[in-house]
Amino acid sequence: MKVLFIGGTGQISLECVREAVRQGYDVSVFNRGLRNDILPDDVNIIQGDFDNVESYSILGDYCFDVVCQFIAYEAKDVARDIDLFEGKVKQYIFISSASAYIKPPQKSIITEDTPLENKYWDYSQKKVDCEAVLTEQDALPYTIVRPSHTVRTSLPTALAEKEIAVYRIINSKPIIVPGDGSSLWTLTHALDFAPPFVKLFGKSESIGQAYNLTSNNAYRWDEIYQALGRVLGVDDVKIVHVPSDTLVRYNPEWSGGLLGDKGWTSIFDNSKIKSVVGDSECNIELDELMRLVVDENRQNLSANIGDNIEMNTLMDKIIEEQEILGK
Repeated sequence: MKVLFIGGTGQISLECVREAVRQGYDVSVFNRGLRNDILPDDVNIIQGDFDNVESYSILGDYCFDVVCQFIAYEAKDVARDIDLFEGKVKQYIFISSASAYIKPPQKSIITEDTPLENKYWDYSQKKVDCEAVLTEQDALPYTIVRPSHTVRTSLPTALAEKEIAVYRIINSKPIIVPGDGSSLWTLTHALDFAPPFVKLFGKSESIGQAYNLTSNNAYRWDEIYQALGRVLGVDDVKIVHVPSDTLVRYNPEWSGGLLGDKGWTSIFDNSKIKSVVGDSECNIELDELMRLVVDENRQNLSANIGDNIEMNTLMDKIIEEQEILGK
């Protein structure tokens, strides 16, 4: 079976490429070639630019059994894929996002039938629009996959502060956690995501279907930061809780990722995909997940991780003003 990955070196896609090669698929990767040294040797490289129409159109000269689209974020990109791959591809797998589900969540457990509506985050709404382009056509056989927060090298933090969180933790500076720290957040490592994803290849019953693909492990944000601290050798991370609405008033850029995603409890029902690919367990627990991410990210963590003076100053200001309240 011939499989094409559009992307292939990202947070999720790299482990999926590696798993597909392990399973014996004939794997090709289309990208700009900037990080292909991390790809398996058996991968066929098709170098080109996704944003260049002429460069991208060369994919129309190939026939693939499966195309995995990891980097389309606009409805026009999916529409272009339909025109390009119609009649040449047996299964087009579009990587959407679980952040596309309605916020605030309507129910405690999110299923594939949960409405797709995110008024806070443009990224998520664009994924909804991409899905609509697929579901309203029948020329290209498709499968939709909705990952939640899936990591490989990117540190899982609530405000996308990543390396700044490391700087603050190792320098005994407090960390901001949205809300009261008790909301549950689903974290998945790409190593756990890849096997069930690859098992979707060629599954006729998955055509025209959408699937959650996440871990069943959900953690409080307080737990997540404490786990990061333990991996960094800090036993007690100092945490200050700040309401999400307050944080967004300080920094409107946090609105999408916070009010549109990480500020809410997010727990997912994965029974639908398991009915197709089998019971693929996610065995990587929080401390091991964090250790894997930090180990993959050591080079970035050692290079100027505290040089974002503006963000550190803003966080200090928020924490100082929050702690004055009620005194």
